[in-house]
Amino acid sequence: MILISLKPESSRIDGAVKAEFQNALPLVLSIHYLPPPLSGVLFQLAGQELSVGEMAAFDFAAECYKAERAALRLIATAEQNTVGLTAKLKYRRFDSAVSKAVVSRLAEQNLLDDGRYAELWIHARLAVRKPPTPQWLLAALLKRGIDRKLSIQALNKALDEETEYELLLKYLEKGKFPNDKKVFFLRAHLKYEGFSPAILDRYFEEAHT
Repeated sequence: MILISLKPESSRIDGAVKAEFQNALPLVLSIHYLPPPLSGVLFQLAGQELSVGEMAAFDFAAECYKAERAALRLIATAEQNTVGLTAKLKYRRFDSAVSKAVVSRLAEQNLLDDGRYAELWIHARLAVRKPPTPQWLLAALLKRGIDRKLSIQALNKALDEETEYELLLKYLEKGKFPNDKKVFFLRAHLKYEGFSPAILDRYFEEAHT
């Protein structure tokens, strides 16, 4: 297939170009998704006949362009995470190789950050009426595909001492624990729910002074 011309495309996508062909519909693609040997000589190909491999690379970069546009619309609506955005692109019928390439590039541009997503998600959950526990927050993040190490780091950032202590008090208030519940069993339960030893020490010291 003969490539007639390549022109920069007015688009939110960095490196977008419009490729026009002889006897075929034009393609809009992002040069960032082309393999390095091809992207380096791209504008020298105008007027030449593309090989089967070169045409396949153009088609892939064009699909990535479409997927990146879809991903940016989702990111503009709400913070995304790697697993969730990949699933949403798959739902929109982009294949796994295209989705992986787009998600990787967006992460490199800091438009996609699982740690940032986790922190924002935790703060949103802390504002709900029914107070969560640290263990519930951790489990929920893992379920959303956030790496355990990143999830724990996000929890440590979001739950400073005062925030965690306030969360503990709200949890105890909403949980309506009986007054005669033994201290040992209550502490064990709260530890299981992920409250830190320092916060539990503070609570039981203040509760019995």
